Amino acid sequence: MNKEDLKYLNLILFHAGIGFLVYLVPFVAKLYGYAIFIIGAYYIIKTQNRRNEALVVAAYVVGSEVFLRMTQGNPLYEISKYGVMVFIFMGMYFSGFSKSATPYWIFLLLLVPSVILTTFVLNFDTNMKNAIAFNISGPVCLGVASIYTYRRKIPLEQMNSILLSIGLPIVTCMVYLTFYTPNIRDIVTSTQSNSETSGGFGPNQVATVLGLGMFIFFSRIILESRTKFMLVLNIFIAVNMSYRGIVTFSRGGMVTGFLMILLLLLFLYTKSNYTGRVKLNYIIVFIAVAMVATWSYTSFQTGGLIDKRYANQDAAGRVKESKFTGREDVAKGEIKAFLNNPVFGVGVGKGVEVRQAETGDGTLSHDEITRMLAEHGSLGIMGLLILFFTPLFLYVENKFNMFLLCFVVFWFLTINHAAMRTAAPAFVYSLSLLNVYFEENSRVADGR
Repeated sequence: MNKEDLKYLNLILFHAGIGFLVYLVPFVAKLYGYAIFIIGAYYIIKTQNRRNEALVVAAYVVGSEVFLRMTQGNPLYEISKYGVMVFIFMGMYFSGFSKSATPYWIFLLLLVPSVILTTFVLNFDTNMKNAIAFNISGPVCLGVASIYTYRRKIPLEQMNSILLSIGLPIVTCMVYLTFYTPNIRDIVTSTQSNSETSGGFGPNQVATVLGLGMFIFFSRIILESRTKFMLVLNIFIAVNMSYRGIVTFSRGGMVTGFLMILLLLLFLYTKSNYTGRVKLNYIIVFIAVAMVATWSYTSFQTGGLIDKRYANQDAAGRVKESKFTGREDVAKGEIKAFLNNPVFGVGVGKGVEVRQAETGDGTLSHDEITRMLAEHGSLGIMGLLILFFTPLFLYVENKFNMFLLCFVVFWFLTINHAAMRTAAPAFVYSLSLLNVYFEENSRVADGR
């Protein structure tokens, strides 16, 4: 085993060990949560962000968010979004930000009118600060991170390091879930999303981060497995994350991760020469076999219930009336609110109150697109158009960013089923704006 293999193995074992320790001694989650922010700030200050360490630290915060929420390790429930912004601001202090990131300054300004409107329309007994912060922190986090990353040049090797920084704490989450629910057969009794297989936390958020982790480690199989040892280790992690994500019975995150893998393979296939395509053919066959084997094992462990879940059936095999567990009713209500208030919307956080008054249902929105329509009106539409088209224009300029379309798809699909409850869609979206280039002899330049 060479030094690089040993270093990588130690990183994986260290994070796996944290997951096991948190399972044995829950208080360790608190220490882990505080340590991330303290050590992260020290790391950026020490390095003065010479190699975009701010992105590496912010990525680690993003990867650890769901695990820390699950184990009550976060100092504050929403701190990860604010932590990402603080670390990005630190990066801006040392390395500046893009002077041409005008689209994202405009996006942030478009959020302001509805925030002001909110101060006049929220019910008297509503906590205004919490209502605004809960709904606006995700979009603001996206805007701030995007201003930093917009057209910032970064070598492909650093991009892989940023993705690994997201992935390592997801390994911690995966190991914790393994000990939390060691026997899936005893837990799964229906086709509903299962909090027991999700560490006692929301299956939607857990599946989202596990789907992202699945993509990261499958990408490392293709791009970063320089030795047989690394290849085997990355395969083991990717397959385990796939399994743990599938058994949450939450479909959105896993479907998103799978589509990201397909997009990455398609990109690499179209850009490769004949020799490269031959190698990719073997990889594609292997990934297909791994996916089928993982699904078959999961189906066996769940007594076929997972097949019914993805076929939109209940445990008895009857097709369910709703494919979206009732979320479409919330989305329809938000579209109605937009049509009634097309200019500025109803105000940030007011959508829940409007829904409660009209239907008696105070369910929070799972769809960021319809939430933006309802609460920000036509300004929300303008903001969404900026977010959707800007990275596509950049793709025309820099087609070497093999992750760009994958990141945009992750953002778009995630906000459609999990809104922006976590920092992941905001931060991953911002990575799509980086100007990725191939740095020849990068390992020599870095002294490795």
